[in-house]
Amino acid sequence: MAASRSLATTTKRRSRGPIRKRLVAPPGTRIEKDLLGERTVPADALYGIHTVRAVENLGFSGRVLASYPDYISALATVKKAAARANRDAHVIDARRQSAIERACDLLIRGEHLTQFPVDMLAGGGSIAVNMNVNEVIANLACEDLGGARGSYEPVHPKIHVNASQSTADVCHTAVRMAALSRWGGLRRALSQCVETFRTKAAELRPVVTISRTCLQDASPVSLGELFGGHAVAIARRTGELAQSIRALAQINLGGTAIGSGSGVSASYRRSIVKRLNEIAGQKFTLRANLYDAAQNIDDLAAVSAQLAMLAEVLIKVAQDLRLLSSGPEGGFGEIILPAVQEGSSIFPGKINPVIPETMLQCCFQVLGCERATRLALERGELNLNVFEGAAASNVLDAIAMMEKSIALLADRCVSGIVANKERCRELASRSRY
Repeated sequence: MAASRSLATTTKRRSRGPIRKRLVAPPGTRIEKDLLGERTVPADALYGIHTVRAVENLGFSGRVLASYPDYISALATVKKAAARANRDAHVIDARRQSAIERACDLLIRGEHLTQFPVDMLAGGGSIAVNMNVNEVIANLACEDLGGARGSYEPVHPKIHVNASQSTADVCHTAVRMAALSRWGGLRRALSQCVETFRTKAAELRPVVTISRTCLQDASPVSLGELFGGHAVAIARRTGELAQSIRALAQINLGGTAIGSGSGVSASYRRSIVKRLNEIAGQKFTLRANLYDAAQNIDDLAAVSAQLAMLAEVLIKVAQDLRLLSSGPEGGFGEIILPAVQEGSSIFPGKINPVIPETMLQCCFQVLGCERATRLALERGELNLNVFEGAAASNVLDAIAMMEKSIALLADRCVSGIVANKERCRELASRSRY
């Protein structure tokens, strides 16, 4: 009998596994626990253990969530809509819903950006992004209701903030919202650029110079016709890009991880998109097939492809400006670009085509973004594309870069271009055609 008790005791002890020492929080920290154990978290941090682990294990690129405030705002908007839909479905009570909404409003206004240190390119299908947002909202909501930061009582990041959601449908929806938001700025920059080229084309139409094919002299032509052609090309690319952007208003919210809606009530699914539109003031609709939405991110890739096509057109435009302004003595010298920077530390008075060259380098980056997005599309295997985060960051980066560089091209270069009329007349008079 004693042997039996001894064996039972030994077995019981073994089943408990190794005894782990409980962490003691150093000054300025707190202890949080997850399924893997305990970790220290900065005491004043609004994020928690999942974010700390993600920063340590997955951070490498420097492209952190905090650098994408419009994406954070979109994520918070999704969480706010989910809180309302969860209240509609009696998943959370009114007290928690209100606290979550107030926390989301702070993030929508752009507050607490320093609390989002996770890497946008982290593995795991953007779970680090979703949990970072869940933890920040939960801690803000807890404090709002009198709880302690890191206690997750009475508001828990998974049980309450992430109720009825998956990283897959939350991040899928939010990145498309962010891209639509960024499109407004790029669209305005493109419209202004087109108008600037049209104005310059009209101004230069009386100036006749020599045309070139295969970089060889051809017939006389109005200098304005080249600029008019650039305006048409940029306008055409703007229209095609706009069409691809509009498709992003189709989302998969309520589909959870793979599009099945597993773990979500019918009441929540009926309510969530309506609540999102109510808060965002936009018209989002569900994708026709939510399984397709989880598996395939070709809608993001289509936007990236259109951005790449725009970049290739702008490469041609920028190269033309560099050629036409080359010289002034040993090159084409037909136009004079505005002088915005000194061109050399050695050659006094040298002015370089720095803005067209900036445009070119922006376009190189955008083409790199397109390649990364295409790889993310191609490598998304089976039921969920876990590389959507890489596509998201590259699409958002490309839009932001294009907006800034196109505005510079129009405002600080094209609008101030002056024709070298004497040089143009000389070249036109030499034409043999």
